[in-house]
Amino acid sequence: MSETEAFGEGRREILRQASVALGRPVTLFEVSARAQLEPKEWSDAGSVAGPNVDLDSTLRRWNVPIQQGGRWVGSRASRDVPWVIAPVRPRPPAPPPDGRERRSRERLTLELTGLCLGLLDRREAAAQAPKPQVDPLRELAALPSVMAHEASNPLTAARAGLQLAMEAIGRWTDVAADRRLELLDELGQVVEDIDRAVTFLRAIQDRARGALARSERFDVVRVVRSCITLESRVLRDRRIPLELDAAVDTVYLQGDPNALYDMLVNLIRNAADASAERPAPVRIRVERAGQAFQLTVQDQGRGILAQDLDRIFEPGFTTKEFGQGSGMGLVVVHSVVRNMFGGSVAVDSTVGVGTTVTVTLPIPRQRGNEEERAPR
Repeated sequence: MSETEAFGEGRREILRQASVALGRPVTLFEVSARAQLEPKEWSDAGSVAGPNVDLDSTLRRWNVPIQQGGRWVGSRASRDVPWVIAPVRPRPPAPPPDGRERRSRERLTLELTGLCLGLLDRREAAAQAPKPQVDPLRELAALPSVMAHEASNPLTAARAGLQLAMEAIGRWTDVAADRRLELLDELGQVVEDIDRAVTFLRAIQDRARGALARSERFDVVRVVRSCITLESRVLRDRRIPLELDAAVDTVYLQGDPNALYDMLVNLIRNAADASAERPAPVRIRVERAGQAFQLTVQDQGRGILAQDLDRIFEPGFTTKEFGQGSGMGLVVVHSVVRNMFGGSVAVDSTVGVGTTVTVTLPIPRQRGNEEERAPR
């Protein structure tokens, strides 16, 4: 039996039980486009009431609003008596104003029947509603953030426990001072390891949060810190450290944080590739220059030839060896900076000395307390 058939059988059973309670047929009606009560279901084959049910004598005389599609259950003892009728609805009616029930036994039975039918209709509508489509890419993008969140919670609790233990050890009087200092130093190193792990997990959460394109207000310094945290792990085997010089703690921009993250990844990896022959630190500096945010990525790599500087933003152009570069990294950087943030990119390079890329992004008007913190 299909779901539709099962719900239809359920409606007939509700009407049949009402018919047994009343001792006479019960019919489910629906208001048609012609403002007529047309039978839809009934308690038994012999209980069909024709479409000549008089609305004036059943509903309009009670000033009941007539709406197309409205559903009612009704019954009457014989052709000589009026119909007793009640609406189909998923919620019970309000109690009588004075607390005294004036409805007849027949009306109360039909009210309960209409309530049962209304609840069944709601279940049927829920069962037939289209199931929400699961976006596997969205779920996959959220998975790292969920894992990082679940891992960081116990680490935070462990750190708090260690701090309490360190405070207790500091108060011990029956342990030699040098031994207490040794224990505190060892526990302090564990706390530092936990802090590094939590910072790394927070960077993963920040990265996953911006995995889907959006435009929002975000802290660009936090995005830069998160990117450096993750890229430091990527470049560890190449022995190219990343050094951050942050002259400002917080600056808010409007745009896609993920796009800015990808832009910085391209700059960092280009700098790392240029430094492959003689590993040296890649320095990233963030600062505020008036009403602009400046991000500088500086390497001590092989540098770029003067004749190539004018072409580095051309799609497909690369100074790397064949098969090692797509020529699209700086194209992405230029597009994000210009098209999304309305900024500019400047490149200064000397062969054998290194390259400095400076990204300048205009800062939108900040909120009051942020303007107070901003350097003048």
